[in-house]
Amino acid sequence: MREIESIRLAELTTLRTGAAPERMLEASTTEGLVEALRETWRRGDEWFVLGGGSNLFVGDEPFEGTVICVRTEGIEELPSPHPGRIRLRAQAGHGWDDLVAHAVAHGYAGLEAMSGIPGTVGAAPVQNIGAYGQEIQETLVEVELIDESTGEISTVPAAELGLGFRTSVLKHHHGSVPLRRAVILSVTLDLLVAGERVVRGEQLRRALGLTDDTPVPLGWVRERILATRASKGMLLDADDPDTHGVGSFFQNAIVTAAVARALPPECPRWPVAPDLDAVTVIPLASYDGLVPQSKPAVVSDVKVSAAWLIEQAGIRKGFKLPRSRASVSTKHALALTNRGGASAGEVAELARFIQSRVHAEFGLVLQPEPVLVGVEL
Repeated sequence: MREIESIRLAELTTLRTGAAPERMLEASTTEGLVEALRETWRRGDEWFVLGGGSNLFVGDEPFEGTVICVRTEGIEELPSPHPGRIRLRAQAGHGWDDLVAHAVAHGYAGLEAMSGIPGTVGAAPVQNIGAYGQEIQETLVEVELIDESTGEISTVPAAELGLGFRTSVLKHHHGSVPLRRAVILSVTLDLLVAGERVVRGEQLRRALGLTDDTPVPLGWVRERILATRASKGMLLDADDPDTHGVGSFFQNAIVTAAVARALPPECPRWPVAPDLDAVTVIPLASYDGLVPQSKPAVVSDVKVSAAWLIEQAGIRKGFKLPRSRASVSTKHALALTNRGGASAGEVAELARFIQSRVHAEFGLVLQPEPVLVGVEL
């Protein structure tokens, strides 16, 4: 751990907003990261950790606290208890796409559809990242983390992280605090050893243009996903203002089936599968030979396209408010971008305008995807 001269957060975040914080630390080892966190917590500072800065929307006023830059790196291959599989343990500061590239290059399947997602490994489970129907929760085994309340390090199974659609117990949701204030130190994933795979997910099959069950190479899947993300301005490029954002600024909306039916039939939607593996436990002492009647099947919620809602509310690609330096991406209606020198206030003004238009048209309030620091919507 070392204290460094504070840098404007606009230089360290992909949305390019934010002043220099009051104090900044940098950690390149796990031991240094633990030391930095414990020392910050002892001081009682306000704090947050900064990895790739791709999921942060930081306000214009200086952050009155400590920012800890996570620079830990490394991938360790471990045996899996399951035949035909392998485990990868990656340090929190390792680049997420570098991890995906490593897995694909070695023929480890399970991450390839998430190619090109910016940020670091430690941030991935916090919001249960995903793309084209594939999510990290499908391969996540456990995380090593340190809790703010105790300063203790523990290994936590994925099942205890409350993983859901772009959420976990660790995530700072808009307008609330995380259920568990902790920082991930490392992540362990369990992957299939297979140089090619049959693609099953509907979203991924559609993105790849697949029509049958012929196995396809992992490298081919990765190349197609990277090309698709680039066409939408979702791959970081210093020369492309459409990538100066946080990717999808708003989450796809999760609504009940009844609400989904009220939306226009053209609105893209995907079922959010209910738990089909629920187990009924009957205490042996009270078992009378009869199994209770199953509960009625739960109707699944529905995920609807926020990008479609935005465009149908009259917000087109490239839209911006008068005299604003923030705009909707020219390639993707779900991305808000900094066209050069935009303040956080300008980005927030655009976000609020989009929320109001979608609410007025469809009655839904779009929720922001990034973590907001010193910003209100």
